Amino acid sequence: MQKQTKQNWLLYCRPGFEQDCAQESLRQAKQQRPIIAVEQPVIIPDSGYVVVALNGQALNYRELIFARQLIRLHHSIATLPERDRLTPILDAIAALPGTFGTLWLEVPDTNEGKLLATFTRRFQPLLETALREQGRLQDDPRSTRLHVFFPDKNSVLIGSSDPHNSAEAIMGIVRQSMPAEAPSRSTMKLAEAIEVFMDRSEQTRLLRQGMQAVDLGAAPGGWTWQLVKRGIRVTAVDNGPMKGVLATHPLVQHLRQDGFKYAPHKAVDWLVCDMVEKPSRVATLVGAWFAAGWCKHAIFNLKLPMKQRLPALDSALGGIRKQLEEEGINFRMMAKQLYHDREEVTVFLTKTKG
Repeated sequence: MQKQTKQNWLLYCRPGFEQDCAQESLRQAKQQRPIIAVEQPVIIPDSGYVVVALNGQALNYRELIFARQLIRLHHSIATLPERDRLTPILDAIAALPGTFGTLWLEVPDTNEGKLLATFTRRFQPLLETALREQGRLQDDPRSTRLHVFFPDKNSVLIGSSDPHNSAEAIMGIVRQSMPAEAPSRSTMKLAEAIEVFMDRSEQTRLLRQGMQAVDLGAAPGGWTWQLVKRGIRVTAVDNGPMKGVLATHPLVQHLRQDGFKYAPHKAVDWLVCDMVEKPSRVATLVGAWFAAGWCKHAIFNLKLPMKQRLPALDSALGGIRKQLEEEGINFRMMAKQLYHDREEVTVFLTKTKG
């Protein structure tokens, strides 16, 4: 029997979703081949990260929904000397082969992690200078990244990531600022989704001025605002009121109707939906829109239950896949729990050519 090579992986996630993140990564690995004698994942509740040990299987970041970042974990130091944290970290990095294009010092996305930010800001130039002097840091964003992750000030996890199989942002977080004119903070969810799911050329091609969109459950207008600022004409469907500039915006037609009962008179380019409803119901609705030919692209949120999140998500996304495949519709679907999401996952669905 061929000997399996153990590899530890460090994954960042939203605090509280550690079990879902670990469960999903193990399932992806099992689809490649059965896992033999693997340790249980290291799960610290509400920590914002997990460590998973695999036997030779590689993980695909883009297909992981709950993982914000995917890092090969090379070394862990449980207790750093308070007077000299730099030396043991440099010693651990010295044992790694090759050079690195970027150095990212990172902390958990928790209240405790935020308190470490001052420490990492002071520590980063010290570590960077030492690595440059040793010729280990090359300032090439296309090369392997070096991650130095501090769960707390006294311990560190050291790993690396492939820029082609990981998040492009430090800590895996694509932050958005709240626009003053937007009517609700939910606008940042759609802004982040556009950045995460589409590269610049695809944004230019798929979000063109003059396009038509429908926003189901639109009020007070956070998602509609993201579309009209790009010159897209929006039919906003919601029994509630649109607020701010959207109440009288020339590109917005507000229909006080139930989003689940609304049907467009003609096909549109985009469907967006952020309704608070069971994920299965929203998924069925979106699948019906695509099957009917009412839209070409969609971004929508699936609100997750408190328990059995992964099975609920599997059922919702699987239902869409089954429906579109039965209709002979070619499509691409991506799902991520974004930084600005809470108990939900955002999905991008687009028709593709056969």
